Amino acid sequence: MAFAVLFALAALDAAGYSIIAPVVPEIGDATGAGPGVMGALVACFAIGQMVGYPLSARLLQRVNARAVLLASLSLTIVGDLGFVFGESLGVYFPARLVQGIGAGGLWIGTAFAILERYPGEEYKRLSGILAAYGLGAIAGPAIGGVGGISGPFLLHLVLVTGLTLALLAIGAPKNTAKFGSDRAALRTPGFLLASAGILMVALTLGTFDGPMPLHFGEQLSQAEIAALYVLAALISSGAAALAGRRPPRVMLAVATVLMTVSIALGGATEVIGLWVLVAVLCGIGVGAGDAGALGVLLESIGLDRIVLAMVVWSQVWAIGYLVGPAVGGGVAEAFGYGALGLVPLVASAFVFVGFARVRSEPAAA
Repeated sequence: MAFAVLFALAALDAAGYSIIAPVVPEIGDATGAGPGVMGALVACFAIGQMVGYPLSARLLQRVNARAVLLASLSLTIVGDLGFVFGESLGVYFPARLVQGIGAGGLWIGTAFAILERYPGEEYKRLSGILAAYGLGAIAGPAIGGVGGISGPFLLHLVLVTGLTLALLAIGAPKNTAKFGSDRAALRTPGFLLASAGILMVALTLGTFDGPMPLHFGEQLSQAEIAALYVLAALISSGAAALAGRRPPRVMLAVATVLMTVSIALGGATEVIGLWVLVAVLCGIGVGAGDAGALGVLLESIGLDRIVLAMVVWSQVWAIGYLVGPAVGGGVAEAFGYGALGLVPLVASAFVFVGFARVRSEPAAA
C-alpha cells in the first residue's frame, strides 16, 4: 500500500510539471502575453524546483520524509488554487513558482520515503519510482487538455487532495531513518560519475524535447509527433523499472551509448521508420541512464551522507534540462540537425571520464 501511494505521488509530481504545456495558449489569449512572458512562466517551475530541493532537505533532516511530502503537497495545493481562482499573470507567476517548490519537495520526499521504508531495496524501488515519473509525464498533458485555465488545475487539485489523504492514511514508518549530509561526498569519484550521468540524461532529454521536434515536423504531423513522444515516454518508464534489476554502472554505460546514438541518428536522418527506432533507443537510454545514475549515487555515497549529495545531484538534472534545449537549438541552428549528436557526444565524454575515475571502486552486485 505504501509503495503504491509513493508511486502515485511520483506520477502526480511529473504530471504537475507537464500540465502547463496545453494551458499556455489559453493563458496567452486571456492575458495578451507573448511567447517571452509565457516562456518565463514555464521556467518559474524549474526555478522553484531548484529552490525546493534544499528547503525540503532541511525539513527532512529535522523531521522525516513524510513531513516533507505533506508540506510539498500543501504547496502544490496552493499553486493549483492560484490557477483555479486567479485571473492575471500577477497570480499565475507566483502560483507556478510555488508549484515548482512543491515539486522539488515531492521528489526529495518521495526518494527519501523509499530509503526509509525499504532498506536493502533502495535501488530497485527507486527505479520503480522513476518509472512512475515517466508515466506522469504522459498524464500531465492529458490533464492539461481538459480545457480552459482553471479546469486542468482543478482536476489536478482533486488528485493532489486525494493523494494527500492517502498519504495520511498509510501513516509514518515504524523505524524512521536518520540521513546525514557531508560536503566531502561531493568530491568523491562516485558522485562525480553520478552527476555526469544525470547531466547526460538531462541534456539528451532537453535536446530530444527541444529542437528535435522541429526536425520531426518536416515529415510528421503534430499528432504523429505526439505519438512518437508517447512511445518514447512509455519505453523510458519501462526501461527505468527494468534497469533497477541490473548493476547501475553497467546500465549507465549502456545508456550513455544509446543516448548518443539515438540523438545523432535522429538528427542525421529524415526516414520516418528510423525516427521510430530513435524514439525507442532514446527512451531506453534515458530510462536506463536515469536509473543507472541514481544507482551509482546510492552505492557510492551511502545513507549516512546522502542528503546534500541528493540535493546537488537533483539540481544538476534541473540545470541540464534547462540548458539542454538552448544548447541543442544553438547547435542545430549553427550546424544543422545532423550535428545534434554533438550534444550527447560531448556529455558522454564526461561520463566516461567519470568511469575512469571510479575504476578502482568496487561496483555493486
